[in-house]
Amino acid sequence: MKLRVLSGALSGITDLAARDATTTMLVNVLVSVGQFQRDIQNELTREGLAAAWAKGTKSGRRPQIAQLGVVDDVRQAYRIGTSIAALARAHGVSRGAIRTAVADLLPGHPEKPTATTEPETVIVEMPGKIARHLHGRDDLDDAQRQALRHGRTVRRGQGYSLHVTTTPEIHHAMLRAAAPLNAERASSADRKAYRIYRERLNNATIDRPGG
Repeated sequence: MKLRVLSGALSGITDLAARDATTTMLVNVLVSVGQFQRDIQNELTREGLAAAWAKGTKSGRRPQIAQLGVVDDVRQAYRIGTSIAALARAHGVSRGAIRTAVADLLPGHPEKPTATTEPETVIVEMPGKIARHLHGRDDLDDAQRQALRHGRTVRRGQGYSLHVTTTPEIHHAMLRAAAPLNAERASSADRKAYRIYRERLNNATIDRPGG
């Protein structure tokens, strides 16, 4: 098998895959030049990042409002007149993230459903550790027990998770009931499960219309 360049400066070489000394040297030179160009680009990128960091610029993906736990603060600040741009700068997030958090407060947004409208529900994947803890409690109300009973079980290796569809209010009530799993004396696995459920609930609440 031969490798031949049909046009350009290398078109005079019969076979770039040949093993003779001249062709091998030429290919090695081309590879070295290419590597040199990549190294120069990497150096320029590192220098640019260093200069940006020195000015206080932050790199990487910006955190979400729900992860920062400031949704209520953002919404209250927007209500009293703080601009979306100012809120984005203050919390280090994008303007789109702020708009999502205050979507139902934006001009022209349809009014919220009346109290007679059926409550809106969200689906949250509840870790199995949380579900087992809640099933073992005897102080849950009927709505919470019904939500758990109608959850869809999904196997995860040796464990499982429960896809629970209910209102955000009931989800938050179950999160409060699972608070012992987030105590200092709880295991790291229990605290992780609690944190996952809380973050998934916050994200589901933010992502829903009007959330």
